[in-house]
Amino acid sequence: MNETIKNLIERRSIRKYQDKMIPKEILDEIIKVGTFAPTGMNKQSPIIIAITNKEIRDKLANLNAKIMGNPGIDPFYGAPVVLVVLANKDVPTYLYDGSLVMGNLMNAAASLGIGSCWIHRAKEEFATLEGLEILKSLGITGNYEGIGHCILGYSAEEKTPSERKKDYVYYIN
Repeated sequence: MNETIKNLIERRSIRKYQDKMIPKEILDEIIKVGTFAPTGMNKQSPIIIAITNKEIRDKLANLNAKIMGNPGIDPFYGAPVVLVVLANKDVPTYLYDGSLVMGNLMNAAASLGIGSCWIHRAKEEFATLEGLEILKSLGITGNYEGIGHCILGYSAEEKTPSERKKDYVYYIN
């Protein structure tokens, strides 16, 4: 089996991480792959905010947990890195574009031995005053909507794939 296909089949969502930061070179490579995700008409509507600062990461985790209705937990499962993907709502394909960026980030991470998981509620987070303040502090202006958080780190768990459902694919010959 070719390495790309093997990586796509074997990637799993990780929900338990080691307390170990990802080297910048590896993180930069994962992010670069995210920027090469296909986008509608090559409009490149998404942006990526790379958070490695623990204070900001924890602030975002607390906001996410509050939105989830479960304050006090870590919705980022201890992952040291959070890549927030937002996309410009003025582009008709923004939701798909941002979703493809998320997929590229997770698959690139897996290919480099880094665990990942898609965490939701970015849309709600970046509609709050706190979320908007983060964007403003970075000089980000525009009509952006949060697509997701791609949490990254070294896995502290072993995962195996679940069986695929029987009616996943229908052929028309």
